[in-house]
Amino acid sequence: MESGFQVHALSKARALGPWQFIPSTGYKYGLNRDLYVDERMNVEKSTQAAIAYLTDLHGLFGDWLTALAAYNCGEGRVLKVISRQQIDYLDHFWDLYRQLPYETARYVPRFLATLHIVKNPKKFGMNLPEPYAKPIAFQTVRTNRTMKLFDIACQLGISADTLVMLNPELRHQITPDRPYDLKIPRGMAQQYALVADQIKESKPPAPPERERRTKVVKYKVRQGDTVASVSKKFGVSPKSLMAANGMKSESQLTAGKVLKVPVKTKEKKTAVASAKKGKSKKAAPEPAVVTYTVKKGETLTQIAKRYGTTPAAIQKMNHLQTTQLKSGQVLKIRNPNSEAGG
Repeated sequence: MESGFQVHALSKARALGPWQFIPSTGYKYGLNRDLYVDERMNVEKSTQAAIAYLTDLHGLFGDWLTALAAYNCGEGRVLKVISRQQIDYLDHFWDLYRQLPYETARYVPRFLATLHIVKNPKKFGMNLPEPYAKPIAFQTVRTNRTMKLFDIACQLGISADTLVMLNPELRHQITPDRPYDLKIPRGMAQQYALVADQIKESKPPAPPERERRTKVVKYKVRQGDTVASVSKKFGVSPKSLMAANGMKSESQLTAGKVLKVPVKTKEKKTAVASAKKGKSKKAAPEPAVVTYTVKKGETLTQIAKRYGTTPAAIQKMNHLQTTQLKSGQVLKIRNPNSEAGG
């Protein structure tokens, strides 16, 4: 219903994974995200988070169908609908569904229909296929450096797809630059230990554009510091501070702890760009001859003086028989700023 069992399913609302958690709800239920890992794509962890979330929703609404509706469109939206209910109405899904978003109003009945079909497909004239693949038995090995799953698979002599399937939370199919429990097929731990040093280290994945504009500074927590006060000190959000340090609770902030603080950096101009800006453009060469339109009352002497030439030179260039000029008359005059010779 949520994702068609696609671990990489991503909705327009940025809900990701088999249980379609948005980032904030995923973080609330312990699904961590960073440059390497997004645990919303971890089937086991996201399923445990979904169970916890649905349990909380049932505790809030007291009705599983309403809990399902809230899972789909958010508890805030459902609470808003309930607040508009008449006093003699119950707060069950069927009392609310006409006021819920169309997608949610369809979601719950379709969920119920799916349960009935899976339970007894022949009753509804269906023949459900067997699961496409059997679960892969696995064990974990500890890694602590960046390696591509493809390179690991080559050294183990297995398909890279197997490692991708076992470790779907790896966003770029690269192990993190910190301790990480990598899942490999059962019985291959000893072989991994033998080839681990032969697996070349990978470059870390490029961070998203917005993250490239941040740098990490270290801060040692002092007595009396709180998440809010440290966040305010560096101009970052409490949520980003906690995420950067893998903190699930503010109680984990203790005096003496060294925090990683992701602060925004001002965009620096490249040396090339700065040089281009500082370097003045080379002026185009001045034309050897310019044109000038005579204004009312102007004399040939005045114009000649303005251009650093003589009335005779202007007369010669324009084939004038007299020094008399007319308003609007166009003259050709040698440009005194021209590099051309005279």
